[in-house]
Amino acid sequence: MVPDYQFVGATNMREHNQLYIDGAWRDPLQPSVLERTDPATGKVTGRVALGGEADVDAAVAAADRAFASYSQTTPQERIELLERILVEFDARTEDLVQAVTEELGAPVALARGAHLPSGRVQIATAIETLKTYPFTEMRGTTEIRKEALGVAALITPWNFPVLQPVGKTVSALAAGCTVVFKPAQLTPYSALILAEIMHAAGVPAGVFNLVNGRGSVIGKKLSSHPDVGMVSFTGSLPAATEISIAAAPTAKRVTSELGGKSPHILLPDADLNVAVNTAMNWLMAMTGQLCSAPSRTIVPRSRLEEFLNVLVPAVEAIRVGDPRAETTAMGPLVSAEQWDIVQGYIRKGIDEGARLVAGGLGKPEGLEAGHFAKPTVFADVTNSMTIAREEIFGPVMSVIAYDTVEEAIQIANDSPFGLAGYVTGSDPAAAHAVAEKIRAGYIIINDTDFDWSAPWGGYKQSGNGREFGPDGMEEYLETKVVRA
Repeated sequence: MVPDYQFVGATNMREHNQLYIDGAWRDPLQPSVLERTDPATGKVTGRVALGGEADVDAAVAAADRAFASYSQTTPQERIELLERILVEFDARTEDLVQAVTEELGAPVALARGAHLPSGRVQIATAIETLKTYPFTEMRGTTEIRKEALGVAALITPWNFPVLQPVGKTVSALAAGCTVVFKPAQLTPYSALILAEIMHAAGVPAGVFNLVNGRGSVIGKKLSSHPDVGMVSFTGSLPAATEISIAAAPTAKRVTSELGGKSPHILLPDADLNVAVNTAMNWLMAMTGQLCSAPSRTIVPRSRLEEFLNVLVPAVEAIRVGDPRAETTAMGPLVSAEQWDIVQGYIRKGIDEGARLVAGGLGKPEGLEAGHFAKPTVFADVTNSMTIAREEIFGPVMSVIAYDTVEEAIQIANDSPFGLAGYVTGSDPAAAHAVAEKIRAGYIIINDTDFDWSAPWGGYKQSGNGREFGPDGMEEYLETKVVRA
């Protein structure tokens, strides 16, 4: 895989020396600086100020003050605010595209075609939700009210640096909550643009606050802060456990969207081209860096080699390279650390006896400078192997054979995770019947389009609560009963 173009690379050094607190850009009270590098080249692209515990206290205090008035705004007033946010978001689309490509290494076509639209949908959906949502209803002679919960701490991951921050923020604002937002350290650029969008839209002082920083410092402080009413977290199970422990003494609400090891069941009558497209669209295109990736593909034993004969050429043809090139289909992993983790899993797959049929260890030829991995496929995987049990977060696919559909369902559900699932089959009724038996929060049949406004979340160790749309907004609401 030798690129036939020159790397573009980042053209300007980014310098962000302040945090956004109480409606203004402010110097950190405990200054610290993080250098960010380009995942495609390893070169430094910018420096970002990190906050500390004192900055969290200042941000929470600002959000707490603002909550008194913002929580009393009408749905119509919040609609008008979100409409202004949408206008400013649209004005910064290309800035966000370039930021996502630079900080995450996502191909620019993917940033423009998926990352940005998925974030925009969240704003538009929040506006539509507010137009009809019944914040007050009567059940007989009893009044049931839904009211803003309080100050919301939003802690987001690096793999979707527009969707997750925007989705959490607009759900909280639609509910009437105020926000302290801590983005992932690896993807600070898009978060800073989001703060600029909020400021330009006229979000009242203290309603939205941004504190960049280390999760071990900022996340822990937010989770334990007595004036934070809830924490919405997306990330790993170990981090979620620490957050829940820190939040427990103040009994605050914690919602979480965690990892996944999503199964993809190919039924005996599956269209293999559709099945391969599912792998390309939901695993390889994202460099495997999404928690819902169909990383366990469960195939009829009788069609295993036939499937591999279609899959492997498609995987080997993936254009891996400079994420700034419009024709690139797969970019680098986000960091050197993530590259090392993925290599470790590929080595483990080989050592545990899986059959390597595509990709493997090392970097693609000609792409040694960045954090590039080879799109990798293992066959003859058993569901007890490490590569089938643990979330890899890289372009590594495990193909598992089955003899009966019932066995396929059992394999699919034999996981501590339950975020997503995929089914490919030519008989719609049979595909739906299998989908109903997969214990996961979101099932895609025959590579259908994703609905970014539908409830998103998982079963088991994939988290609790839901994001996006009305269900996402409800996580930020408390229920009050009034009897008169």
